[in-house]
Amino acid sequence: MYTHIFFDLDGTLTDPKEGITNSVAYALAFFGIHEDPDRLTPFIGPPLLDSFMEFYHFDLPTAQQAVEKYREYFSRQGIFENRVFPGSQPLLAHLKAQGKTIALATSKPEVFARQILEHFHIDGYFDQMVGSCLDGTRTKKGEVIGEVFRRLGEPRPDKSRCVMVGDRLHDVVGARENGVDSIGVTFGYGSQEELSQAGATHIAHSFEELTQLLG
Repeated sequence: MYTHIFFDLDGTLTDPKEGITNSVAYALAFFGIHEDPDRLTPFIGPPLLDSFMEFYHFDLPTAQQAVEKYREYFSRQGIFENRVFPGSQPLLAHLKAQGKTIALATSKPEVFARQILEHFHIDGYFDQMVGSCLDGTRTKKGEVIGEVFRRLGEPRPDKSRCVMVGDRLHDVVGARENGVDSIGVTFGYGSQEELSQAGATHIAHSFEELTQLLG
């Protein structure tokens, strides 16, 4: 039975499509690139800097500038162009009632992640909330999960009873780097194929299935 459950945010607890894709489109427009936001869903989940470099072949300084432009829109408007998946709050309430330790482990900047959880009134379910830093550090999911363990303090939880829940391969890889199981969810922005190839311990296609896996 899992006693410590780490959740991704985007595509796992909330659907951030509108805010993220609008923010990316705003950043790209600064460079004269005009994209339909519906084409920008691959940006949901991975670290932004990596995505600008991978998808648009920006060099590092340009990608860093793109992240700054993204945040101009996101901090002003995009952060709340978001919605909570209908199953999120019932699942969090169920797990908390069972005495589970719940942590947020997101590559989104921690300051924004906290604002989102507070805005949707689900922050009270979390024992720890960990995200990336605005200076561009701690963006890899493995680093984020490692910081969750550091903040949980001593005694450290038994890793065999910890699990990372997320919708992209980065969640699965980060879990493996920290020696914990992973549950890939297909109701977000990663496919079953992506999650299976990354080596997810379990796959859940719905909040009902996720609840069964988490106990």
